Amino acid sequence: GVKMKLIPAGTFTRVDKWVSQQVTLTKPFYLGVTEVTNAQWQKLMDNVPGNRKDAELPTFATWEDAVEYCKVLSSRPDEKQSGRIYRLPTEAEWEFACRAGTTTVYSFGNDSSLLRDFGWFKDNSGVKSHPVGLKRPNAWGLFDMHGNWSEWCNDWHRRDYPQGDVVDPIGPNSSPESFRVFRGGAYWEPAGACSSGRRGGWGDGGKLGFRLAMSVSDIKSTESGR
Repeated sequence: GVKMKLIPAGTFTRVDKWVSQQVTLTKPFYLGVTEVTNAQWQKLMDNVPGNRKDAELPTFATWEDAVEYCKVLSSRPDEKQSGRIYRLPTEAEWEFACRAGTTTVYSFGNDSSLLRDFGWFKDNSGVKSHPVGLKRPNAWGLFDMHGNWSEWCNDWHRRDYPQGDVVDPIGPNSSPESFRVFRGGAYWEPAGACSSGRRGGWGDGGKLGFRLAMSVSDIKSTESGR
């Protein structure tokens, strides 16, 4: 039941403090249209990792459990037969997909007052998460990239990006705090924390949302709308 969109190869500019760099992704990839939901998690893992068990809420899990979900899904006979290998997106893939070709603060522009139409955050969430897909998607058809639940990426977290332009980055080899990157902001945070470029790191059993990614090269028979 996980729907995915094909994200094209391309280039974007990411800025963090004094670092401004061109990031080039040379290969297209698939990304989940929404975060993985409680229903999708329960169907595969036979439990729900949280207190709020509403089926269409974004599920939240530790980074390790999110990776395990990807492995279990990839091991299903039908997925193996088609060569589909699921994973967490890299930080660069996540931001590129979130921006959807834009250079603005948000995927919809610079006006934070419009965030109410695209995501759940401190001012409109009632301080709780909401079912996925209720707000407007970005230009590439991806929902809840701003707010609702912050999302795990595959990368180790370091405070600063490396200097210089990069191609197909996968992040550093380690993290001083043993943190992994998260993106997207959350329902309890202000608008500024839900921007396309905002990032953070967490570990030690912290639980966040996540969405699936998949490399096109892993698919034997490419299908849309998985």
